[in-house]
Amino acid sequence: MKKVLVALADGFEEIEAVTVIDVLRRAELEVVVAGVGKNEITGAHAITIKTDVALESYKEVPDAVILPGGMPGADNLKNSKELSALLKRVQEKGHLIGAICAAPGRVLAPQGFLEGKKATSYPGYEKDFGPKTTFVPDRVMRDGQIITSRGPGTAMEFALELVRILVDSKTADKLTEALIVRK
Repeated sequence: MKKVLVALADGFEEIEAVTVIDVLRRAELEVVVAGVGKNEITGAHAITIKTDVALESYKEVPDAVILPGGMPGADNLKNSKELSALLKRVQEKGHLIGAICAAPGRVLAPQGFLEGKKATSYPGYEKDFGPKTTFVPDRVMRDGQIITSRGPGTAMEFALELVRILVDSKTADKLTEALIVRK
């Protein structure tokens, strides 16, 4: 079973986080929710989530790391040295890194993960990409081992694409039908 770590920091976007966690668990992936600095993380809209583990104590290299956006959540993720180190280990293994909303521009771009890639983000955060990243307005964009998405309204598409990549198309199609997602 593939393992996916979803990193949460105070100020995360709840729709993006919960949608991804829920859909990936429905696809029978092992999802570990890791909190930056603590085990109870409060989102941008005052919803608190109890995580499985504090990010700082997580020592494995999962098959994927997913970063919800939201502000100041994305900046709080960016400031985590442990997350930065984990992302580098995941990249070195050739595993998947996913980011949605503000996270592509605020977390991945400053650390060089988007260099030479096409990526998308919440409107306005593409300014953080820098000259070596090509912004595309797609709702979900995959370029190699990086997958990015626009925001809360694209969270379901993003989650289903993660299932397509990490499991298979048949499972993603079944979930699309079962969840009554418009094709």
